[in-house]
Amino acid sequence: MKLKYGRKELEFEIERSRVIDILTADEKTGIKDPEAAVEAALTSPIATAALADLLAAKEINELVIVVNDVTRYTPYNYLLPPLLKTIAEAGIKKEQVTFIVATGVHSPHSAAQNREIFGEAAAEYEFVYHNCDQDLSDLGQLSTGNQLLLNKRAAEADFLITTGVILPHYMAGFSGGRKSILPGVAGRKSIENNHAMMVEVTAENPALEDNPISREMFEAAAKVGVDFILNVVTNSSREIVQVCAGDYRQAWEAGITASAEMYHLPLAEKADAALVSSGGFPRDINIYQAQKALDHADHAVKKGGTIIWAAECSEGYGEECFRKWMDQAAKPEVNIERIKEKFVLGGHKAFAVSKVAAEKEIILISSLSRAETENIFAKKMNSLQEAVEYLEEKYYGNYKSYILPQGSLTVPIVESK
Repeated sequence: MKLKYGRKELEFEIERSRVIDILTADEKTGIKDPEAAVEAALTSPIATAALADLLAAKEINELVIVVNDVTRYTPYNYLLPPLLKTIAEAGIKKEQVTFIVATGVHSPHSAAQNREIFGEAAAEYEFVYHNCDQDLSDLGQLSTGNQLLLNKRAAEADFLITTGVILPHYMAGFSGGRKSILPGVAGRKSIENNHAMMVEVTAENPALEDNPISREMFEAAAKVGVDFILNVVTNSSREIVQVCAGDYRQAWEAGITASAEMYHLPLAEKADAALVSSGGFPRDINIYQAQKALDHADHAVKKGGTIIWAAECSEGYGEECFRKWMDQAAKPEVNIERIKEKFVLGGHKAFAVSKVAAEKEIILISSLSRAETENIFAKKMNSLQEAVEYLEEKYYGNYKSYILPQGSLTVPIVESK
């Protein structure tokens, strides 16, 4: 069998009798003409007027489009041409359009990556990387008491469009929609206060409608006044299976069912072990991003079990605060307690990795050194085959496992009896 690793694949063999199931997405077929589907969605959006009509009804000096960064693959080759055509036909000039890359607390990517992601638009329009520490507007308090600081240009835009992909998210339930605003173009403190609720969420696993992180994100999107969203649901081959355009809330919610049907996988039981891939590049570009797959594998494995995790991490840890927390913790429990005392972005990923390591053995196949691997409470191995042989020895051949080839996407859900 093969699992994705960076831009290549790793091979291994395992006895079929040791595998309960291979957990792959319940794929939906990609739309045959995705660009035409995007055009149709812009013309007949959900719970709002056509985009062309909305643009015509407003006096627009600056239109802002919020787009994802390199860590969140979005099929902009299909999304942007119809969107920009509609905007141009409304009489809005290129110099009136600004793209804001929703980096959240991430670093900006390179100009080459910009061209790869956004194509011709990267050369024809102004692209601004959001900085969570600079050029922010204070929009006042949310009902939670969180002070909403947002990118100044996004906050002051005459017309605000957000774009994204609706996929399962370990903290917010699903990505896309309201996440383009908070955390996408929010200030560091606003993001920290929002994400601080992850300790509660990961402990209680609330339904989406009761998820306080998601609820606050919706409130932020409403407060800034998102005029229109263009989101898609994609299958694991990155094909568009549904286009969701229109109202910032109802259009996003329209994609949830399709996404859940593909990526929420019911299980009858937990296993002794799991072999999980973060899904290759860019999902395993660093530990910070690849961690989502570890979290999903955690749902499928018994307490005291073993997780074999394949994630290349060509850019290492991916975030300095995350590294510092790991450097400073002698054992996982330190980070688990520390996050409760004071929530810090970056530290939240240290908590996420540590809470798994506190209960399960993690074997990591990556480009990290042995010291870097052990620093995140994992055991380094050089190949999946070596890890499988380790399982055989550890359990004397008497174990059951799941294989998660699309670990960052698929969410195992153990059915309650």
